[in-house]
Amino acid sequence: MSIEVKVPQLPESVADATLVNWHKKAGDRVERDENLVDIETDKVVLEVPAPASGVLKSIKIEDGTTVTGGDVIAILEEGEGAAPAEEKKEAPKAEKPAAAKEEEEGSSSDGTSAGKPLSPSVRRLVEEHDLDPAKIKGTGKDGRLTKADVLEFMEKGPSKDNKEEKPAAKPSASAPAAPRATGAREERRVPMSRLRARIAERMMEANNETAMLTSFNEVDLSAVMELRKKYKESFEKQHGVKLGFMGFFVKAAIEALKKFPVVNASAEGKDVIYHDYFDIGIAVATPKGLLVPIVRDADQLSLAGVEQAIATHAKNAREGTIALEDITGGTFTITNGGTFGSLMSTPILNRPQSAILGMHAIKERAVVVDGQVVARPMMYIALTYDHRIVDGKEAVLTLVTIKEMLEDPARFLIGV
Repeated sequence: MSIEVKVPQLPESVADATLVNWHKKAGDRVERDENLVDIETDKVVLEVPAPASGVLKSIKIEDGTTVTGGDVIAILEEGEGAAPAEEKKEAPKAEKPAAAKEEEEGSSSDGTSAGKPLSPSVRRLVEEHDLDPAKIKGTGKDGRLTKADVLEFMEKGPSKDNKEEKPAAKPSASAPAAPRATGAREERRVPMSRLRARIAERMMEANNETAMLTSFNEVDLSAVMELRKKYKESFEKQHGVKLGFMGFFVKAAIEALKKFPVVNASAEGKDVIYHDYFDIGIAVATPKGLLVPIVRDADQLSLAGVEQAIATHAKNAREGTIALEDITGGTFTITNGGTFGSLMSTPILNRPQSAILGMHAIKERAVVVDGQVVARPMMYIALTYDHRIVDGKEAVLTLVTIKEMLEDPARFLIGV
């Protein structure tokens, strides 16, 4: 029986999408729920699973085509269908050396690594950059490779035990090849992904439609670092998540937003929308661009709950498996440029929110405490706000409150 493979219904906020990458070709055998193709919206990448086991009879829409919800993109013949291609007879191959056999056993050509199947996103990344999955250490369940494993391998390069020559990585739209070091003056034109184009659009909207202003302060993180040092191991053992800095900043920001609700608000025409809840967005850098997953009702969560939500969202965002609803909405955003070494910056608003907090690198600096010059771990913090609805006084006092909370975390417990 023939089955139509259709584009899933897109959310109301998404008009159309781009079919970016077929993982199967006409005539291929597929299994039920196996990913057939990736469809990119301006927010996330969706996977289209096979509705049944069978043979992909025909592909109706090719890579790079714009599609909408319900479009028929392929025809699947349910059941055995045509004989699998593997059954075709091939000419006998010469016996391979033992070393070659061992290498093939470690990494097979059917999308597996050491006998373990690769997820569609990992397989795509490995194929795009011509990598050998057997040479990458997996940290997932049962030693499976995750997308983060592959990205880390690409960033750090091969280990000392594996320095043999490898073919140059294939250029792709998502990761343009670096210029050759031959003195050749080459240029490459690569179209923006839908996500990158949407990020650019939102940045221009924020720049053109708001009155952005940024205030700065600095925070002594001695108390937070002492708490992390003292309870780091027991916290991770009890809650299964690391005790990071972001959880403290989320809690400190919420206390400030409670005091100054307009900083947790948004402008809509001539109205100010006040939010009596705290959905905190955490900016995450991914291979495809910046995403802002939302920690819903963050004020209702414990410090461990906040850290767990952040870790889960960040992992899903980097692996391309985050749900659309997890990056929609939000009342206030926190971004951490310090992860990449930024000492100071002016973050741009995440519209329609009225403010965004920027964290930066922690540097040991000389400061005066009780008349004495001492070295302390200091961080510059920045609050960019929409001056149409937030006054400078409220913005500055918001930063001061965050500073006070972080320099004396006991305030979280006693509510002062």
